[in-house]
Amino acid sequence: MNKPLGTSYWSIFRISFPIMLGSAAQNVMAMIDSVFLYHLSENDFAAIGFVGVFYLMIAAIGYGFSKGGQIVVAHYYGSGKDLKIGKAFRALVTFELLLALVMFLFMQFGGYYFFSLMVNSDIIFYKSLEYLGYRSWGVFPAYVAVSFIALYTGIARPQFIIYGALITVIANIILCYGLVFGHWGMPAMGIAGAGLSSTIGEYIGTFAFFIYILFDKKIRPFKLLTTEPIDWHTIKKQFQLSLPIIVQLTIGLGSWFTFFSIVENLGERQLAITNLVRMVYLVLAIPVWGYSATVNTLVSGFIGANKRMAVFPITWKTAKAAAFSTLILALPIVFFPEQILYPLLGKSDMSLIQDAQPIFYVLLAILMTFSFGGVFFNGLVGTGASFFGLVLQVAAVIIYLVYVYIIVEYYQGNLGWAWSAEIPYWLFMFGISWWYLKSGKWHWLKIWEQSKKTD
Repeated sequence: MNKPLGTSYWSIFRISFPIMLGSAAQNVMAMIDSVFLYHLSENDFAAIGFVGVFYLMIAAIGYGFSKGGQIVVAHYYGSGKDLKIGKAFRALVTFELLLALVMFLFMQFGGYYFFSLMVNSDIIFYKSLEYLGYRSWGVFPAYVAVSFIALYTGIARPQFIIYGALITVIANIILCYGLVFGHWGMPAMGIAGAGLSSTIGEYIGTFAFFIYILFDKKIRPFKLLTTEPIDWHTIKKQFQLSLPIIVQLTIGLGSWFTFFSIVENLGERQLAITNLVRMVYLVLAIPVWGYSATVNTLVSGFIGANKRMAVFPITWKTAKAAAFSTLILALPIVFFPEQILYPLLGKSDMSLIQDAQPIFYVLLAILMTFSFGGVFFNGLVGTGASFFGLVLQVAAVIIYLVYVYIIVEYYQGNLGWAWSAEIPYWLFMFGISWWYLKSGKWHWLKIWEQSKKTD
């Protein structure tokens, strides 16, 4: 019998902390690339902010499908069906590899035309393509890695995720230092070197994950590596859960990408400032992403164990824990950005940090609303109500983009006003998600009823 999931704050934190560090690997690598390119030139720093968001959107598609797999794994884990966990994992890896191939072909052959529609500056355009030429090869290990993360998160054993992420990040730092500037006999590749170093780092980290799975005795009852035929029924079930999640994440990050496109019209300086804020945001949002992945596992696991009444209380607890952890991390950076960021971004010209400081105050409000909105939204998705979540996110994104477009294009508002659009966005997500979970309308979702019949 699998170990029951806990409901204490310590249990929530114990699961969330490794996920915070592990699942944020893409964000941390994007930050590393940004830091090195900040020291190379302001144009490279502006370009990585633009193309970096695009690649995060590509990574989010694979991550979105893995969330469906994670929910299925957690459901089987909660109901003690070990062999079904193995089937779910194999189905997840199969689909992720096929999806990775599609995304790779799109970036290699469609990237030029896509960016030509979105970018006005020739500098940003060509530097983005330089980066993407090497970064696109990283989609294969990235999509396999999120399958491993989904497995270990789904069975509430995410500890190794930390080590896999650390290996990836350390490799990226070392290679980025050499390939961006040409140190240690490596070629000075600039922004292309940042893309190559991140890709190699992902291959190294994914290989470490694979070796760990081979020697992990605790997961042998799941029979992960059998040569059974592909279970298309399980893939279909994961696809049912995942497709709305993928669309949600794509729409969410796509709106951010559109936001950067609108800001790019204000000039390369404004784009560089926005990239600095984005870089800080990616770091400060790590706790919320960790707790959000945890609430997926907890909600789905409790449903699998027929403890539906625990879903709303555990989601509320997780949201409060996310807000508290985020506040501890954010306050020093938001109020003392020069002192905290200077060791990382130190230059004689600190004007970029100084110009960004007013937006950091807005960022603190965004992070607080994100803590509750993000966790409750993921609690909603954990129930299997991913289509309702899709409808909710589409409505929120429309409000967000209309607000940004009007503020920037018509009223010539500053960046602070543009960034503030995320506050009503997350308040809307929180309010509707809170109502839906509290209402109990999700108690008899068809996907779990079908699961009982076919399992």
